[in-house]
Amino acid sequence: MMKILVINTGSSSIKYKLFDFPEKQEISQGTVERIGEENGSLHFEASTPEGKRIEHTLEQPFENHQSGLQEIARILLNPAYHMLKSAQEVQAIGHRVVHGGEVFKAPVVISEAVTAQIKALIPLAPLHNPANLTGIEVARKVFPQATQVAVFDTAFHQSLPDYAYRYAVPHRFYKENSVRVYGMHGTSHQYVAGQAATYLDKPLKRLNLITIHLGNGCSMTAIRQGKSIDTSMGFSPLAGLMMGTRSGDIDPAVVLYMGEQLGMSLQEIDHILNKESGLKGLTGSNDLRDVTRRLEEGDPQAQLALTMYTYRIRKYIGAYVAILGRVDALVFTAGVGENSTLIRSRSCQELSHIGIHIDERKNEQPAQGIREVQADDSPVKILIVPTNEELAIAQQTYALVH
Repeated sequence: MMKILVINTGSSSIKYKLFDFPEKQEISQGTVERIGEENGSLHFEASTPEGKRIEHTLEQPFENHQSGLQEIARILLNPAYHMLKSAQEVQAIGHRVVHGGEVFKAPVVISEAVTAQIKALIPLAPLHNPANLTGIEVARKVFPQATQVAVFDTAFHQSLPDYAYRYAVPHRFYKENSVRVYGMHGTSHQYVAGQAATYLDKPLKRLNLITIHLGNGCSMTAIRQGKSIDTSMGFSPLAGLMMGTRSGDIDPAVVLYMGEQLGMSLQEIDHILNKESGLKGLTGSNDLRDVTRRLEEGDPQAQLALTMYTYRIRKYIGAYVAILGRVDALVFTAGVGENSTLIRSRSCQELSHIGIHIDERKNEQPAQGIREVQADDSPVKILIVPTNEELAIAQQTYALVH
């Protein structure tokens, strides 16, 4: 038996899940939010040995990430909850690290050298890697006996061929400045691909899949025989699909125009493209439920936004069918992909000529777990596969340290 804690540290938050391995049983999960602000909070859920579900929210300020993780540890060690008898029970901690560059192609046990390399990659992920490093440093203090493991969002996409990951810019930018496609959401894409293979009862190495991760951030990946061969996000998470607040693909000349003609700073442009664009830019809201409701009320901006959103998905499906040749399944996952019947339906419209034909009745039926929503005559299966990035990180951590 091994207790594995998974930590996902953001700039002002900590998400965690505690698992029992090898049973893969989730013991507890929770989030510390608004770290460094006056109105911080911690919400956690847990299951007792008797199967009773516990939920609790604690409203209090958390000065820094260390105080937040210490409070998580205190809750996990509370004898009333029967989760941990001592901090020493946590034998391993799996950390989500967003960017591994070209250095990390698989999970690694964290050493001083690994920490230094993650620091060196901060210019490639200035919003994410510093927070991930903070989580690692704090976890070492709170759980000093645990083996710390880094699992990288970019690692799964390190199998991209050079003609897919290189940009057509002078070679020196790649050689000297590491400018290339890295991709994101790799842990999720890899996990749902494996789940799809298990569900279809076929080895992943015999399958060609298109995985479609739709949340507030969105990305797609072409997977040939278990390996990522192309992905929609690029040097950063800004590229590819239209998202909740990100623009997705855009002509680089628009950025030059915004700077030179509109007098905007690079920081202003970055904020607009990452935080004020996508669904939010077109409708004022990045919540798909709000946009869908407004669509039903006849709002033309909502209609345009959702048409653009799903049009981009269909374009990428077509591109990935072209490079894969044979496609065994489309896999929808993440919050929007798993729950929005409208987005799945519109994303698969007018694709029957390439073997993709959704069954609207199946698509509308609510269900738990993995399910198929393709029509009986569809050569390509259309699957809904719930993602679980924390479990995926725990699995990779366990495989490395047990």
